[in-house]
Amino acid sequence: MNQKTIDRIRRFTEERDWDQFHSPANLAKSIMIEAGELLECFQWDDDDYDMEHVKEELADVLVYCQNMLDRLELDVDEIVNSKMDKNEAKYPIEKAKGNAIKYDEF
Repeated sequence: MNQKTIDRIRRFTEERDWDQFHSPANLAKSIMIEAGELLECFQWDDDDYDMEHVKEELADVLVYCQNMLDRLELDVDEIVNSKMDKNEAKYPIEKAKGNAIKYDEF
């Protein structure tokens, strides 16, 4: 996400004095609620869905994720790259390519 968008999210939250409600637990709950609403877009049909609704729900998830990053003072690039390092070690290309087997079943 670019800095202009991040700043807009932060300003939106600050202007409404909503930081007081953004405990890590509340944000985690909100992420899950919005992720459930995103999943609902595909509830009855994997191929026929409302793209506008998908974009809105996905945006809600991302906004709450940015709020959690801020609350926990985390850097998105740092935590994503750390996790990718672990994923690359758990799922080496030669074993994982083209299949969905869990890493402990290779």
